[in-house]
Amino acid sequence: MNAMERYLKKHSVYVKQPYAEKMMNSGFFMGLVGSLFFVSFWGVGGYFLFTRADLAQFQGFLPLPTLKGLVRLGGDPHFWSSVGASLFRVCLGIIIAFIVGFPVGLIIGFYRKIRALAYPSMQFLRMVSPLSWMPIALLVFSSFESAICFIITMATIWPIVLNTSLGVARVNPGWIMMARNQGASDFQLFTRIIIPASVPYILTSLRLALGVAWIVLVPAEFLGVSSGLGYIINDARDTMEYDLLMAVVLAIGMIGFCLDGSIQFLRRYLNWEHD
Repeated sequence: MNAMERYLKKHSVYVKQPYAEKMMNSGFFMGLVGSLFFVSFWGVGGYFLFTRADLAQFQGFLPLPTLKGLVRLGGDPHFWSSVGASLFRVCLGIIIAFIVGFPVGLIIGFYRKIRALAYPSMQFLRMVSPLSWMPIALLVFSSFESAICFIITMATIWPIVLNTSLGVARVNPGWIMMARNQGASDFQLFTRIIIPASVPYILTSLRLALGVAWIVLVPAEFLGVSSGLGYIINDARDTMEYDLLMAVVLAIGMIGFCLDGSIQFLRRYLNWEHD
């Protein structure tokens, strides 16, 4: 057996690995190690920074006070009602964005002339920061809730439009030609071929839209509402409860991580992958 054969045998994916080695190479274990490294870096860096006399008031940002604040939040009904309010705003904004953006993406992806006409304007609007719409939203809408929903919609509509149009443009043209030869109408093409083939891209668009909405949510909730995760952060800052402030930041990350994971699970469970 030459050196090349020994190397291939040693590193082959079909070689049965010991259980301990398999666990160490698993994604869960590597993710756990990375999370522990992050917490350690946070703790050590925070210790050297916030134990100084001039920054002692910010010790609530350290891991242990933050963990205690997270436990306090878990037993606070106002926190859970705020989580529900924030989730409702995000879901409502994404639903409106999907209702508008999904058909627009289908049309832009399927009809080349319309795509050529709409592409410059769409790219221009996409590059406008969603928070830039805040003054306009306050002038146009009569309530803060409607203004927040509008901002989230403006932030999430572009990932839906672009990814949906990309999925439509990448549909196998042979399928479309075959359907055309069989006398299929545009409606039949969309419902029988294009939409089912674009489902992975549609799910990706929802995942991206969710991430953008979750980022925009907190500054949008600074507008003046009396509930929501952004409101709790603002209130904790004003009352200088930095442990609760950092705990809410962690809670936002955890909730967003779970929401993103749910879409990933749906894609894998239904075997709708295009990567």
